[in-house]
Amino acid sequence: MADDTAPRLRTLKSLGQHFLSDKGIARRIVQAADVAEGDNVLEIGPGKGILTEQLLAAGAHVTAIELDRGLYEGLCDHYRDHPRVALHHADALKVDPAMAGAGYKVVANLPYQVTTPLLFHFLEAAPPPACIVVMIQKEVADRILAGPGDKIYGVLSLGVQARASGAMCFKVPPGAFRPPPKVTSAVIRVNPYAPEQAPVPPQRVAAFMQVVRAALGQRRKTLGNALKGLKLPPEGVQQALEACGIDPQTRGETLGLEEFAGLAERLFRN
Repeated sequence: MADDTAPRLRTLKSLGQHFLSDKGIARRIVQAADVAEGDNVLEIGPGKGILTEQLLAAGAHVTAIELDRGLYEGLCDHYRDHPRVALHHADALKVDPAMAGAGYKVVANLPYQVTTPLLFHFLEAAPPPACIVVMIQKEVADRILAGPGDKIYGVLSLGVQARASGAMCFKVPPGAFRPPPKVTSAVIRVNPYAPEQAPVPPQRVAAFMQVVRAALGQRRKTLGNALKGLKLPPEGVQQALEACGIDPQTRGETLGLEEFAGLAERLFRN
């Protein structure tokens, strides 16, 4: 059945795209973000507008960024006179997310090939969004939410968790898209920390991530050996590990966020 609310697209130049076709899933995404009347929302990759329609139905003011010119032109035709839609033909990685307005939320079906850089683009924005509710590949969602000891726990997990809390909202089967992708998708909610609540103070995130990358870059290495990649004095590394009560023979993937934060603080104290 045709959707009479969907924009009529002039062209579709990009290939390999998978468009959400299930309006019930789109409504659940909006609900997961607690979108209310008057909210400012940044949507990345609106595509054919199925999520845009549900955001507008909830009363949001939508700033939508679309890279595909054909899709952008179709959306412009459809929303030309809509007072609560601002459309931009741009690369989302080159746009300041805060352009969406005060207290903005990010609600989107992210292009899977740029999920990670987009997430960090939002998390590092000033100010960051009030919340980020996005549909991404389930495999990536699992990695973001993984904890110590999980095989998929790594740099991505800690990079996000140092800046925000996260939770799985629900999974989305391939049949919700046209054409169906070969992977299962998932909707996650990420809530950026206020600076005073962050487990890693913003000014120390860079040092924290240095330690994380060194510790997890080669998973078979013990922590004592892996941290040699930091090029710090060996005695200083040893003292930091001892002060944190961490066995140098431990592997990095067994450490939690607080342990990494404490270790980074000791290693880069000066």
